[in-house]
Amino acid sequence: MSASDKPSAEGHGGGFRVVVVALAINLLIAVFKFVAAGLSGSTAMLAEAVHSLADTANQAFLLIGMRRSSRPPDALHPFGYGTETYFWAFIVAGSIFLIGAAVSIWEGTEKIWHILHGQAQSHGSVKWAIIVLTVSLVLESWSLRTAVQEFLHMTAGKGLRKTIEDARDPTVLTVLFEDLAALFGLLAALIGVVASHFTGNPLWDALASIIVGLALLVVAIFLARDSMSLLIGEAVPSEEHQKIVALAAAHPGVLEVVHLRTKHIAPQEVLATFKIRFARDLTMDGLEAKINDLEAELRAQFPHLRRIYVEPGFDEEKQRREQGLHH
Repeated sequence: MSASDKPSAEGHGGGFRVVVVALAINLLIAVFKFVAAGLSGSTAMLAEAVHSLADTANQAFLLIGMRRSSRPPDALHPFGYGTETYFWAFIVAGSIFLIGAAVSIWEGTEKIWHILHGQAQSHGSVKWAIIVLTVSLVLESWSLRTAVQEFLHMTAGKGLRKTIEDARDPTVLTVLFEDLAALFGLLAALIGVVASHFTGNPLWDALASIIVGLALLVVAIFLARDSMSLLIGEAVPSEEHQKIVALAAAHPGVLEVVHLRTKHIAPQEVLATFKIRFARDLTMDGLEAKINDLEAELRAQFPHLRRIYVEPGFDEEKQRREQGLHH
């Protein structure tokens, strides 16, 4: 019946810092990897360079999403632009798939084809590849440490699986899983480069490139599914839903919460719609006062309930069932 229409420019908390750190590190690593790939001729190193370039672009996409999602509501978008965060997170998942996974798998497959046809090219110096991969492992670990710290802050005593299921801000999860894939890819590339160097068989390097691509493919699919679900619209977690219903049901003058529907329209902004059966002796003025008091109480306990609509009414389905029994 009423709603708070104040612009919501909620920040993404520590997510912004996580993304900025990841952007700076991935850009630095990408430059080093491309140089090392040119000096060593390693396919796995080239795949890793493309991977880091894709990660750099992804952090830029996430920052664009954060920036654009903070715009205030207007006549065309009365609920604001918060869902742009989810759109750009979906673009990131597509970028990981197209730029990271596809290119890595293609490069490794092409090299295997050349090897099988006796056209394998000899490597240059692998010294720089090994040095860059080792330094990259250190830098990626730093980026991962920043993401893990923010992720642990999000868990707040919940388990890993529950935290991932309840997360409504994709930025931290995106960087976290990117960094995990990056570390796995770096280890695979390092093993492939070293194995090819000491055995003289370039097949190990090509296989490492494919493994990097497969790891990125798994991450891309996971992030795409998560972002798509957020774009479609996710409710608040079940425990929070129950707490909101309990608070509304205990409010003076409320006889029954017929239903509650919630939807995240931004990581820290929720649209909540209630149908509530109020005491029958309330006047119109009294009903309006009860609704306003209820909204104030809800926002005090759950600040991210920025848009609240309350519809007075009764449970029509329940009434039809009861009438059917009487007939």
